[in-house]
Amino acid sequence: MTRSVKSLGSRDAQGLFYGLIGVLIFGLTLPTTRIAVAELDPVFVGLGRALPAALCAGLLLLVTRTAIPARRHWWNLAITSGGIVFGFPVFATIAMATVPAAHGGVVLAILPLATAVAGSLFGGERPSLAFWFFGLMGAALVFAFVVVRGGGIGGISFGDLLLVIAVICAAVGYAKGGVLARDMAGWRVICWALVIAVPFLLLIVLLASGPINWQAGVGAWSGFFYVALFSQFLGFFAWNHGLALGGIARVGQLQLLQPFVTLLASALLLAEAVGWIEIAFALAVVASVMAGRRTQVRRVP
Repeated sequence: MTRSVKSLGSRDAQGLFYGLIGVLIFGLTLPTTRIAVAELDPVFVGLGRALPAALCAGLLLLVTRTAIPARRHWWNLAITSGGIVFGFPVFATIAMATVPAAHGGVVLAILPLATAVAGSLFGGERPSLAFWFFGLMGAALVFAFVVVRGGGIGGISFGDLLLVIAVICAAVGYAKGGVLARDMAGWRVICWALVIAVPFLLLIVLLASGPINWQAGVGAWSGFFYVALFSQFLGFFAWNHGLALGGIARVGQLQLLQPFVTLLASALLLAEAVGWIEIAFALAVVASVMAGRRTQVRRVP
């Protein structure tokens, strides 16, 4: 596999390759979350999913005898953990109890723009004006989609606001994780981010979540373990490595392909109606970001 990746040539191409793998994994997060919260408590799904992931991460760190991160990395690890282990899962999970997964998938299309902003603030990247133009165009299209589907500005739901907060949390977590992945392997970043969160996760899950429905069906538990082992753990192996190789802003734009994955998964797994409005807006947003990918992103040492 390593040879095939190296044959892609530049670090940017390799970064896009690994980033695409991450996007494909993350694209199933909302549909599988919606399946899980149909029978399981949203707080348990949103935060409890990180506990199996943290167990796997801890075992992997022990087996590989990975050294404890340097002191200079701990602050960024804490922010990464807060964004992708706490913030995004909780807000996205609660939102999935109120809005369709297909709708949420298109709203999350603003995540690439937010990731680019976070990369500029925290990752030393300086995208060109053309890059920002196309990024803002994509964000405007997403806002228009929410207004159209919600029946006007007043129709923007509480679930939409929760998804926006989830986007901010994820963007900051992605940016800090991408910065860390330049100094340590991407898989180590997510492993340590999960492990340091365990004490807080246990406390919050025990206090805030309702009784665990152990009688939930196979579908609900399958959705839970997908978001635990893939969305919260394995997906970040590829994603963090891609961000480190290809840059936070540029690789982050691949997330505009995520609505396609989410829309397709919502139709196949949930039998949700995916109409021409969702498809048209998703195509328009992706087109704007694909145009933005041809623009310049300068990295500041």
